[in-house]
Amino acid sequence: MKREKAIKLFNDRKVRVHWDDQQEQWYFSIVDIVGILTESPNPRNYWEVLKHRLSKEGSQLVTNCNQLKMQSSDGKYYKTDVADTEQLLRLIQSIPSPKADPFKVWLAKVGYERIEETEDPELSFEGAMEIYP
Repeated sequence: MKREKAIKLFNDRKVRVHWDDQQEQWYFSIVDIVGILTESPNPRNYWEVLKHRLSKEGSQLVTNCNQLKMQSSDGKYYKTDVADTEQLLRLIQSIPSPKADPFKVWLAKVGYERIEETEDPELSFEGAMEIYP
């Protein structure tokens, strides 16, 4: 799996991510994040309701979210709402969850790992080997 379209793990839960070389930033699947933070049986519905509520409040978060094709659990690629780190931190503030602070720490770690990989590309390969033995 390419670094650009990867999966990161948060407490053994998968988060689909995409690295954009031009923007030099990660984009994270919002539905995956919502599922982790809320433990909702249907995180897609939770996100739709939250999007509607945020839009009514005048939040620019929903307006600024992009969509990228990401691989789903059925192996097919679908357009998925994604957020960069800044947008994701704003989103986390909108979701009451005891996992919010540990998730912020995880997010910082993902960013730090990217800096490390830039300095030493071999680390990227080693990380992939840990996820996919």
